[in-house]
Amino acid sequence: MSDSLEPRLRRLEDLTEIHQLFVDYGAALDAGDFTAYALLFAREGELLLGPMGRAKGPEAIETLMRTTLDGQVGSSLHIISSPQVVLDGDRATARVMWTVIHRDANGQPRLTMVGHHHDDLVREDGRWRFSKRRGTIEFPTTFSAPQLD
Repeated sequence: MSDSLEPRLRRLEDLTEIHQLFVDYGAALDAGDFTAYALLFAREGELLLGPMGRAKGPEAIETLMRTTLDGQVGSSLHIISSPQVVLDGDRATARVMWTVIHRDANGQPRLTMVGHHHDDLVREDGRWRFSKRRGTIEFPTTFSAPQLD
């Protein structure tokens, strides 16, 4: 591989891995898997979710999510879109939009929330992770997901 090709290939690999991080984030929430969710954050990673709370470090992040959302996820669909990523070596910044859909009492899909995340990312132990994730809700309709019977 030529010298000019290697950095371009690395950039594409980094972008692909970061995009997968965003997908894994939504999938962990949809599954209600707060352990997997927390492991997407760096050892000193921070999560700032406005009225839902804030936490630092995977253990505290997992506790926050269990306390805040336990029983309210698992029937959701998080759609992650419009990723904008700026790479800088082993660090990156990003902005992504998200949409959350739940089923209503009649089993019909219902738009629950729309917002975006501003992210600081770091490559830690060979994997991209969130070092700081700040969430903003643009269009809230509810924090509670209807339970399916």
